[in-house]
Amino acid sequence: MESLAMTEEFWRGKRVLLTGHTGFKGAWMALWLHRLGAKVTGVSLAPATEPNLYTLLGIHQITDSNFCDICDTDSLAPLINKAQPEIVFHLAAQALVRASYREPLTTFATNVQGTANVLDALRSVDSVKAVVVVTTDKVYKNIEQSYPYRETDTLGGHDPYSASKAAAEIIIASYRDSYLAERNIAIASARAGNVIGGGDWSEDRLIPDAIRAWNLGRPLQIRRPQAIRPWQHVLEPLSGYIQLAQQLWERPGLAGAYNFGPETNEAASVREVIQLAQVAYGTGDVSWGDGTEGPHEAGWLALEIAKARTLLGVKARWPLAESVQRTISWYRQMREGADAMALCLSDIAAYEKAYMPG
Repeated sequence: MESLAMTEEFWRGKRVLLTGHTGFKGAWMALWLHRLGAKVTGVSLAPATEPNLYTLLGIHQITDSNFCDICDTDSLAPLINKAQPEIVFHLAAQALVRASYREPLTTFATNVQGTANVLDALRSVDSVKAVVVVTTDKVYKNIEQSYPYRETDTLGGHDPYSASKAAAEIIIASYRDSYLAERNIAIASARAGNVIGGGDWSEDRLIPDAIRAWNLGRPLQIRRPQAIRPWQHVLEPLSGYIQLAQQLWERPGLAGAYNFGPETNEAASVREVIQLAQVAYGTGDVSWGDGTEGPHEAGWLALEIAKARTLLGVKARWPLAESVQRTISWYRQMREGADAMALCLSDIAAYEKAYMPG
């Protein structure tokens, strides 16, 4: 097996700016970077849910944590300048499709203007060498054909969330070409989504909705059981982001856009994921919809990950069944009184071990 491309020797002492550190992926990311020895400055809104992983993990104790709206440039720019980051991960976003239908202007302000604000602030920070901006697997113009999207395919977005992230991709490319490349700052966008894992309590996400319903003894309501997505455990894309940043530092010519996800044949329907979750949970009723409820959502989505595999050596380590089992186990153990930090560190250690020879 391949060895893990991320190394503690590289990350130890690195000054890292992480936006969105109070979110689900952001809290996992902050913990992993801390484990690798990085000095993390977090910039984000306060946690959006209760409970939330940021609080459970005590992320404020292992980062320089700052609550700040990335749309507030007067507050954002001084924070970034004070941090003097060497590496930046921009995860802060309005990340929910259905919420974007309800609040399109907030979604565009955060995901489009907010991204521009972060990148513009970095123009005056001499310490920065590598930037990874996280967008989504939904940045592509989805034409409902059964082939995986490549980084060179047309950007688009039916819903405001997808459109805002596609617009962010154009902003990333513009800042790279207009400002950052000439200052030897390597910037890449990371396209990933449909992430599962312990510690997500967001609304309108498949596994959190299942856990909420089944813990209360209620049937889970499923709108589109046949929708196909490239599901992945949260540690898969986070591993990709960390490896991408390290390699941008060492090989700035790798700047560009990257897909992160499972192999195309690992994409699965909502029904398949929930059936795996039922097995892992041990019970759980489901009310299956017919796909007509609610606003438009894509029916088929998969990503071609050959670029990340070939140029970065990144590939998925946990098959879908293991990812679902680990996710359900996390919530079950948490409900039974386990410590969130211990659960997350156990998953990270198991994931890192998957890279080791033997």
